[in-house]
Amino acid sequence: MEELARKTIRELTPYQSARRLGGSGDIWLNANESPFANEYSVTCGRLNRYSECQPAELIQAYADYAGVNSKQVLTSRGADEGIELLIRTFCEPNQDSILYCPPTYGMYAISAETFDINTKTVPLTPEWQLDLPLIENNLDGVKLVFICSPNNPTGNIMKPRDIEKLLDMTTDKAIVVVDEAYIDFCLETSTVDLLAKYPHLVILRTLSKAFALAGLRCGFTLANTDVINLLLKVIAPYPVPVPVADIAVQALSVAGRAKTKYQVLDISANRAYLQAGLGMLPGVTVYDGYGNYLLVKFSQADALFTALWDHGIILRRSPIENCIRISVGNRDECEKTLAFIRAHITSQSNASANNDELNSSN
Repeated sequence: MEELARKTIRELTPYQSARRLGGSGDIWLNANESPFANEYSVTCGRLNRYSECQPAELIQAYADYAGVNSKQVLTSRGADEGIELLIRTFCEPNQDSILYCPPTYGMYAISAETFDINTKTVPLTPEWQLDLPLIENNLDGVKLVFICSPNNPTGNIMKPRDIEKLLDMTTDKAIVVVDEAYIDFCLETSTVDLLAKYPHLVILRTLSKAFALAGLRCGFTLANTDVINLLLKVIAPYPVPVPVADIAVQALSVAGRAKTKYQVLDISANRAYLQAGLGMLPGVTVYDGYGNYLLVKFSQADALFTALWDHGIILRRSPIENCIRISVGNRDECEKTLAFIRAHITSQSNASANNDELNSSN
């Protein structure tokens, strides 16, 4: 059957999600999931009917949370579907391009390749910020520019002024998509206020991270009405299952938002705990993170990753050399992870010292 598939798909390497990579253990800190499992009530009285394409109560609830007009909100099956909708709406296959800035989220490229859309890459600077001059030199044929802030996997925030400069240089040329999947951990850095000034700005959001609903698959696209109306021409007829809408509305209620705010503070405290503990270890560099994860550089990252994996502590390899991404779990998970890493590094250090002593005596 493979020969019947499009050549692009036959040659495509799928996104290596945490679940696809597998593993077995008791501590899962590899998918930037929340450690909180909140309870919701679900009724089954309407499951014999199709859901609304855009459930009004859900749209209004997220608009209230985001501080935008309900006509500026579209909901979808995770922010990943939002990426695909934008590509399908604005890009002509085998003609147009998207531009993204690695290291960053891998689905921008995979979604584009799936629809035969060209990709252009402009790497982030050594400080993991936007290389604006290089971006400007590569905008020919580009319809969508994807920016992730806080960026995955590096964890840093893109400079707000740079995002505005990018929006200025792309006016009447391309759509700028700011992926804010982790923005709930640092809402003060959101670009949402720029929607009023820049009609070509699009923002992606999700309930998967701070709202602890990764399994719900509920995302949002924030944009001006003209963009939303175009996306509504492309989206599937019934993208939001009835139970998904019901649970999401509960999560976005006054009580749900208060719970999320408390849990964000808890996760942020655990992130600080991990950052401080790891930062004290020799040969370890912990990069500042503003989401629910940290990027950490180790002198022997591969050996450490394997040791953690074999011990049932499942973290995420990073495409950045010698780096591991660690999701922030509950305090017990963070303590056990830190303790294992500390013991491993100490053991390796002692073994190296003993070898040096043995060699010198010989």
